[in-house]
Amino acid sequence: MEYLDVVTENNELTGRKEERNFIHENGIWHREVAVWIMNENGEILLQKRAKTKKQYPDKWAICAGHVDANESVEVAMVREIEEEIGISLKIEDLEFLGVYKVQEETNNIKNNYFNYTYFIKRDWKIEDYKIRLEELSEVKYFSFEKIEEMIRNGSEDITFVEKSYMPEILELLRNRL
Repeated sequence: MEYLDVVTENNELTGRKEERNFIHENGIWHREVAVWIMNENGEILLQKRAKTKKQYPDKWAICAGHVDANESVEVAMVREIEEEIGISLKIEDLEFLGVYKVQEETNNIKNNYFNYTYFIKRDWKIEDYKIRLEELSEVKYFSFEKIEEMIRNGSEDITFVEKSYMPEILELLRNRL
């Protein structure tokens, strides 16, 4: 079972830990992490979620996941990157972009969380990634312009299209091209 730290609506740790499914069934606030990976050409890495995933099956997403109970957000981000795409990093490799408060409901999952968002610019090739097929079906680089277009057009193929903080993220990414 995966346990997560419960936080308040103001992102303060409560000292309580709950099982992940219980948290999602009841819309309990918790922490998640996400990273935007850009290559030297200014392209953004997206990963296609496996068809078997409860949330956003078969949709393009960035590398992201939950912060486990008693885990720091930085350690969680490094762990998620290794688990999902097989890349080992140090905390110092991450550039912190911000924390975003998110409330969403998909497939009867009430997901209320604080998203700790990071950035990495590296010239990794697609063959450098080692994906876990139970999590992902593929990874692919998209041009920054294509990402902007998908968001602008409300593409149903990506998980982050309706996030309220996307304009801020796009501006932060544009400044790193």
